[in-house]
Amino acid sequence: MATNPLTGEVYLVDLGMIGKRRPFVIVSRRDPKAPRALVTAVPLTGEFRGCPDYEVPMPKVTWLHKQSYANVQGTMSFELVELLGRIGRFEPGAMQPVKAALRHWLDL
Repeated sequence: MATNPLTGEVYLVDLGMIGKRRPFVIVSRRDPKAPRALVTAVPLTGEFRGCPDYEVPMPKVTWLHKQSYANVQGTMSFELVELLGRIGRFEPGAMQPVKAALRHWLDL
């Protein structure tokens, strides 16, 4: 179980759909005093559907099998016990476009 994930860390999450495990990048702030053991994360996908406002290309990394995109429309919250394991971390600079896309999607 993850104890307090950092923004930019990538975890596998079992979505319960025929054993489908998907990588999610953490976008919530680290807060050890939060009242609930929750994180908010954006799914990573290998399929770009042509919508750059909502699908952010992520840097190519060795710990993901192919080029990935952060799909901010798929943002979800998870209990820490639902995170199956950390597989990597994106640098803070790579997260800036994801944060901008979230602001756009959520009208913040």
